[in-house]
Amino acid sequence: MTRLPHKKNATAVLALAGPVLLAVGLALAPGCKSYNMTRKLAPAHADFLDKTSYIISKEERKIFLELPESGRDDFIAEFWKRRDPEPETERNEYRIEYEDRVAKAGAMFHGEGRPGWRTDRGRIFILFGPPSERLTYPMDSTGYCREVWYYGAFPVLFIDDHCSGYFVLQAINLEHLQELNIAQGYFQKTFSPDKKLFDYEVSMQKLRVEGGVYEGRIYVDVPYDTIWFEFKGGRLETGFEVDLVISDESGTTLWEAHDAFPLALEEKDLTENRKRRFRMEFPIILDKDIGRLRDKKLRLDVSVKSTTEGEALKKAVAFQLKF
Repeated sequence: MTRLPHKKNATAVLALAGPVLLAVGLALAPGCKSYNMTRKLAPAHADFLDKTSYIISKEERKIFLELPESGRDDFIAEFWKRRDPEPETERNEYRIEYEDRVAKAGAMFHGEGRPGWRTDRGRIFILFGPPSERLTYPMDSTGYCREVWYYGAFPVLFIDDHCSGYFVLQAINLEHLQELNIAQGYFQKTFSPDKKLFDYEVSMQKLRVEGGVYEGRIYVDVPYDTIWFEFKGGRLETGFEVDLVISDESGTTLWEAHDAFPLALEEKDLTENRKRRFRMEFPIILDKDIGRLRDKKLRLDVSVKSTTEGEALKKAVAFQLKF
């Protein structure tokens, strides 16, 4: 693996206290005294300490716990003030972005028996920001599911051994851990309020198989609460450009499609649709060697580009034709 350069003068918006990012889970294991002091915190103070665990230093944590309760609110205000990249303005971009990432991680990575921001994927998302590319792989010949996130050319791998939704960060070796730590410094600049994120789900439906022709539909669903809109002329507007490619095990393209989907809403409509999904449909027809493809492992590559964000989110889905 190629080692990334360490930019010492990179934008210091995300100033981690500890030198070892991936060891943070171990570093956070409290001693008995610290644990007992944490248990006595007021709910709001415990929540602050919990959710800032990735960026608070050991010294800051110790001071916070030893303060009387009356002094902890002032500590919290000073904690965020020290990290404000533009202290002369009222808006603290660092705090806003950090808390936004914690909230997004909680929404996206729940289901592992703990808050989403406490998961491995949540931790990497909070510290690195949204990946430039995210590939998902359902169960393959290895018997496990995996996700690969790319930050530029740097991959971060998550493994779900039983395809149960519990993804664990996979460190290939100690050198990989070190490179992730270096990469974290390199990607400090991703901690920016300009970095946005959307997500989507892909599903397929079989309609009919007749006369050597397979007909179905592919659905790409984007949750409204992950969509970033632009406000134009009193309306909320955005759009998606979608590319789909189905290929066989040899990499031969069997089917492909491209389409654009504009989306415009009134602000009141967005509020009503927050828990819904924006669906994009693609009719699919396969009419060559259908018998050969039956029960074979096929691959669907999906690329969805948000016109608001200007970046494409890519996913890969393995599937079989059942008929």
